[in-house]
Amino acid sequence: MRKPAILITGASGEIGHGLVEHFAANSQHDVVALDLKPLEAPLGGRCTANLAGDILDQALLQRIAAEHDIHEIYHLAALLSTSAERAPAQAHQVNVGGTLNLLHLAHEHSRRSGHPVKLLFPSSIAAYGMPDRATKAKAGKVKEHEFNAPSTMYGCNKLYCEHLGRYFTLHFQQLARDRQGSGVDFRGLRFPGLISAFTMPTGGTSDYAPEMIHAAAKGAPYRCFVDEEARLPFMAMPDAITALTKLAAAPAGQLRLRTYNIGAFSVSARELHARVVAEWPKADVAFARDPARGGIVDSWPGDVDDTAARRDWGWQPAFDFERAMKEYLIPNVRAFYAKR
Repeated sequence: MRKPAILITGASGEIGHGLVEHFAANSQHDVVALDLKPLEAPLGGRCTANLAGDILDQALLQRIAAEHDIHEIYHLAALLSTSAERAPAQAHQVNVGGTLNLLHLAHEHSRRSGHPVKLLFPSSIAAYGMPDRATKAKAGKVKEHEFNAPSTMYGCNKLYCEHLGRYFTLHFQQLARDRQGSGVDFRGLRFPGLISAFTMPTGGTSDYAPEMIHAAAKGAPYRCFVDEEARLPFMAMPDAITALTKLAAAPAGQLRLRTYNIGAFSVSARELHARVVAEWPKADVAFARDPARGGIVDSWPGDVDDTAARRDWGWQPAFDFERAMKEYLIPNVRAFYAKR
């Protein structure tokens, strides 16, 4: 009997690093990491398989499914929001085509193995589209079904993939005479902006927050591409890992949605700047709003309503803004740059 396996795509990214660390310490499953480049040591050595490859390579995905008994897939590979705007056709190919490949892999493996395959999908607040800042301010905490009119390619990709996952889980081949279901158990999370103390983000429109913190810590100047009043919900990376693994562990019968909002804290760029300067008084941080990127931030909610996640599977963030800064970000970012 083969051990159950967890497949993590996009494993070299911020969330992937955290998941590999988590499963290496807490799981009896094999861990299969997949990214365009293999994970570097020592993290790669904590995986059963550390693979280099593309989620668009269907032959590679079939080989992975043949060699490992996959029970859960954490599908993190994607072109993020800013990168997707610069290459929308490629973004659609990777973000939608890659997700469809993983859904088919989950379905085919479930059919062969006889057990369901969970697909955990990090969606995003980019799936929302607010028409202007005034509407955003008036809306307050936004529910999952509100303002689903994204203005970015990344947001369109994420929203569509949420629907694909719901289709595979609930409605797959609904006209087939001998319909048996897909065997896919899709579970999505609309993440707010994520802030990691250990990895620098690349390509995300909410990245001004971690960029500001990391620049201040290493003594580099930073010109923030949003203005002081820009506001988004954010989350410390440990809470993101907790949310994914907690949702994965929830009994299927408790889940009333296929994609959930999760929140931690909402903060304006002004509030973030004040906290950063309080910690690093010599920080050279200034605001120079980019109309296009700032406009995208204005189209995303200032906060989200995560009542459904709290009700259905007990979501509760560990880090509010002050605790995230004081206990997670500041000490770890300081230590990170002290070693360089």
